[in-house]
Amino acid sequence: MEIGPIWRAMLRNKTSYLLIALQIAFTMAIMVNAIAIIQERSRMMARPSGVDEDNIFYLSSVGFAPDFNPRAAIEQDLDALRSFPGVANAIVTNSVPLQGGGWSQGLRREPGEDIESTDVALYFVDEHGVDTFGVNLTAGRNFTPAEVMWFDPEGGGPHWPDKIILTQAMAEALFPESPHDVVGKTVYIENDLPITVIGIMERMQAPWKSWTQLENVMLVPMKRLQTGVRYVIRTEPGYRDEIMPQVEKMLAESNRGRIVRSMMTMTDTRQRSYLADAAMIKLLVFVVSILTAITGLGIVGLASFSVARRSKQIGTRRALGATRAAILRYFMLENFMVSGVGVISGALIAVAMNIWMVQALDLTPIAWYVIPLAMLILWLVGQLAVLGPARRATLVSPAVATRAI
Repeated sequence: MEIGPIWRAMLRNKTSYLLIALQIAFTMAIMVNAIAIIQERSRMMARPSGVDEDNIFYLSSVGFAPDFNPRAAIEQDLDALRSFPGVANAIVTNSVPLQGGGWSQGLRREPGEDIESTDVALYFVDEHGVDTFGVNLTAGRNFTPAEVMWFDPEGGGPHWPDKIILTQAMAEALFPESPHDVVGKTVYIENDLPITVIGIMERMQAPWKSWTQLENVMLVPMKRLQTGVRYVIRTEPGYRDEIMPQVEKMLAESNRGRIVRSMMTMTDTRQRSYLADAAMIKLLVFVVSILTAITGLGIVGLASFSVARRSKQIGTRRALGATRAAILRYFMLENFMVSGVGVISGALIAVAMNIWMVQALDLTPIAWYVIPLAMLILWLVGQLAVLGPARRATLVSPAVATRAI
């Protein structure tokens, strides 16, 4: 076996081999944890919002005229939108999933200020909200027109209706012992105001993509009397991009006492929301690629230097009968051993780094297959990098053994 002689030869010139092994180890550690972060961000970006993203867009309407009537404008706009060709449904609401800004409240199972509450994101909708967002009701029922209230922030009156619809995630957070039997139960908002759960949605996301309780969502049957409102419009499949400019023009021309602005699709909202995460993934891929390339170049440099320094020794072996395959095998095995020390050390460093990142940054622990995969990749990179210098070593002539170095 050649392993013993190769190992002893490496120990006599250990500095250069140690540097390459360390380079491989740190590349391995960075690669593994970069892959872990990439997987974490990719999972986060792939989470379904629960709404019909492909066919939804929204825009804002801001009244400025002295005689602007919010209620009349909202009623007129909704009638026009719902009857517009190609529009499936429309509502006035306060926000949309992943939009970045919205409302939240705390719900309690029992009344009382000292009772622990569970945070929930709020969307104000009417009886068309479920259909406009395209969410899936898995239990209970939708709101009726009679249950939808108008609320004037400056006019007093009741602040909350007495019925709501929750997501399944919110139902599980409130009633973990019976999450599938929540319809009809009473919860409390603002400490002691009772509200009855009449329906459960399969899924809907909050406006804040980094919120740890992202699917804790509540639909509230309310239209708020404000000069600035947001309309959410769901079109028939395939008509969204065609209808958007037409709707914007129709609303702008129907009431000269307001401004129509900030039109955006749900697709663009998702992309904008995860823009920083997508950029991080690209950056990490670039960094890992550069580190791997630099490691490969380091192996090429070391192997080339080793071949040049030991050309007389190679020539002597060739003169004594060593075949070209034996010379090639020697350098490939030598590099395999150096890479082995590097990737095993790198795996230990990677595990330690991942444990720290899980505890400090609340990341998901790295998948079991990532470390073996990274080890295999770096071993292959090392073998490919040394292949060129090793093949040049096989071309050393036996006559070199007779020359002075």
